[in-house]
Amino acid sequence: MKKLEVPDIELLKKELDRVNYKTKYRSVLKSTIFMLVVVAAIAVLVATTWLPVLQIYGSSMTPTLNEGEVVVSVKGSSFEQGDLIAFYYGNKILVKRCIATPGQWVDIDEDGNVYIDGKRLNEPYVKEKAFGDCDIKLPYQVPEDRYFCMGDHRETSVDSRNSSVGCISKEQIIGRIFFRIWPLNDLDYFE
Repeated sequence: MKKLEVPDIELLKKELDRVNYKTKYRSVLKSTIFMLVVVAAIAVLVATTWLPVLQIYGSSMTPTLNEGEVVVSVKGSSFEQGDLIAFYYGNKILVKRCIATPGQWVDIDEDGNVYIDGKRLNEPYVKEKAFGDCDIKLPYQVPEDRYFCMGDHRETSVDSRNSSVGCISKEQIIGRIFFRIWPLNDLDYFE
């Protein structure tokens, strides 16, 4: 008959410590993965619900926004003249500047100067004024619950001056652009 060898106390303590460490390690790993999944889900929810992040394509907003830049918008229900807003147009998201709010009258002369309710609009963000692609009858009154929007690069922008885009309804609007986050050397806040 073979005699069983009983391990000493030190060896038992080491084995117990190893098993406890393994159990704690698994527990910490599981909770870390769970927290990362929860944080990622919250980030996605916030980004799609309250603070959509958008990348700029095209040149209709130059020099204010250039192709490839990334901006953050904030959801809202009211917008003011001069706000940069993102909105759905077909399967695309466009970014334009709010020029006139519901009920205001818009007129554009042949040199590209914009008049709102008979007063010339001060537009320091526009480098070259142009009449652009305009097929609406001017002066034009903005309908209720809609916004008249134009790109800052007036010669190439297709916007509310064209009946194919028209005035933007509140339901189309994603939000107001308030911060440029990319490129990092050009971070900017838009009032």
